[in-house]
Amino acid sequence: MAKKKCCKKCKIFVDGNECPICKENKFSTNWQGRIFISDVKKSCVSDKIGISIKGEYALKCR
Repeated sequence: MAKKKCCKKCKIFVDGNECPICKENKFSTNWQGRIFISDVKKSCVSDKIGISIKGEYALKCR
């Protein structure tokens, strides 16, 4: 099984070759921690870390 990759800019996990948020293709497989935001309007965490689109994010991406 391949490691999950995340966008270096947005920190969202990506399956394809382009980030769905920023449309860039700079990814990393070196990440730590993950969080899944299912409802950005009700989430205090997404508000604090600046997430506006639901999805799975890395907390730290190198």
